[in-house]
Amino acid sequence: MNKTTITLALLGLWASATSTFAQNISTANPTINCGQIAFQQPLKAEFMLKNSGDQPLIINTVRSSCGCTTADYPKEAVAPGQSFKVSATYDAKQMGHFQKQLAVYSNAGEQPFVLTLKGVVVERVKNFKGLYPYTIGALRTDTNEVEFNDVNRGDMPIVKIHLFNDSDQMVEPQLMHLPAYLRGEVKPTRIAPGHTGVATLQLDSRHLRELGLTQTSIYLGSFPGEKVAPDKEIPVNIILLPDLDNLTAAEKANAPKLSLSKGRIDLGEFGNKSRKRDEITITNQGKSTLTIRQLQMLTGGLEVSLNKQNIEPGATAKLKVTANANDLRKVRSRARILMITNDPDQAKVIIPIIYKF
Repeated sequence: MNKTTITLALLGLWASATSTFAQNISTANPTINCGQIAFQQPLKAEFMLKNSGDQPLIINTVRSSCGCTTADYPKEAVAPGQSFKVSATYDAKQMGHFQKQLAVYSNAGEQPFVLTLKGVVVERVKNFKGLYPYTIGALRTDTNEVEFNDVNRGDMPIVKIHLFNDSDQMVEPQLMHLPAYLRGEVKPTRIAPGHTGVATLQLDSRHLRELGLTQTSIYLGSFPGEKVAPDKEIPVNIILLPDLDNLTAAEKANAPKLSLSKGRIDLGEFGNKSRKRDEITITNQGKSTLTIRQLQMLTGGLEVSLNKQNIEPGATAKLKVTANANDLRKVRSRARILMITNDPDQAKVIIPIIYKF
């Protein structure tokens, strides 16, 4: 049967076994997450470890938590400062999630050093079938920005970024600079050349402070300890909506109703011009005051002005937009304007900005 090999490199901080002995085992990562593996296709994983003590290390034995996992380890003494491998082979004969432990017994201490192998056995490995048009650092991705749209307070939505390793070396993708309201995970933890993975982001909307747009940037690195850089940036846009679901029938009947003179702003081609302008008329066709609670830009290069925030029934307001060609050339995301209103049917309004250079 075909075997898949995953190797953990000596990168990042070393997690060390607590010991008073002169020998000491350490590793960059004591856990390998294999992601999906095919049913009855044995998986071989290699843990890279190190004798970080000052005396020779002798591995007495490596015991697995079940007979489905076998291990191979050095039979000769490991010199101080020398790296060594412990290989584990999982038979994948049982469907579903697995988590297997390997206990490394040695002269480094009375307690074993524990390694963990985990993943999920599936009937057929399902890979992303789309395209990877974007380059972020050393990886190809299916998107270069993340959006959490129509979020209500308390929601915890998930967005996935599909990854492809187009390089000639093993990578260990890292999601960096995540704010407190975002959680991230990459599976598998290591991606071989020509193979794929998925970065999953989950939003905890309870930690958002303001309605409307929250913007931040996260970074996708290829190895632990990698520094952030512009080519690794992923902009994140989050739109938190007001809670208008609990209105009574009478409140809905007397609610404001927003109407736009056009659904987008088309600036045409800039040509020799550095700035272009256009405007939209906002009309309140409802029975109570329409309030524009937030007016925000989803990208740089735009300036907006609104001549009134509160629009009475039957009244209008002018939304003026100015676009700067030099600034728009620098942005990576689509040019759009966001409005948050008290119209229960249109709490969020997105106005696309169309232009050419």
